Amino acid sequence: MRFELRTIASPEQVRHALTVFTDERPRIWDRTLDPSTFELRDQGPDWAVAKESTPRSPFWVVARYDWSDPDVVRWTVVDSSYGGGGTGSVRIAPDEAGGSRVSADWDAPGGRPLQKPLLFLIHHGPMPLMIRRMWKAALDRYAEEQAAG
Repeated sequence: MRFELRTIASPEQVRHALTVFTDERPRIWDRTLDPSTFELRDQGPDWAVAKESTPRSPFWVVARYDWSDPDVVRWTVVDSSYGGGGTGSVRIAPDEAGGSRVSADWDAPGGRPLQKPLLFLIHHGPMPLMIRRMWKAALDRYAEEQAAG
């Protein structure tokens, strides 16, 4: 799955939203992260391991996030309900008009045979557009809250 978006959030705000692993994470990502499955398993200064899922999704993942590069947040799936792995990254750059340009790219190869068609649809059907819209809304809302607060 690949998509790009522009947000009013600064690169620092985008990076924070992607790398915060406190109770703030489910609040920021309220439409794309199910708080009932969110579980921080381990964390260091520029990495974290967390269990996460999307609301109403049959899938969950345990991913290791790494943000040692200031412009990129990467993750690797270390366990999943679908029996597959996956990797992803988000590249964050300042936007000429203010805010940020965000480029997301991830895959979920493998998986159990009966779940492969659903995984294919998630990554190649209308889902990238829907997820892009939800991410943009979450990041814009987060930036507005920060400006007001």
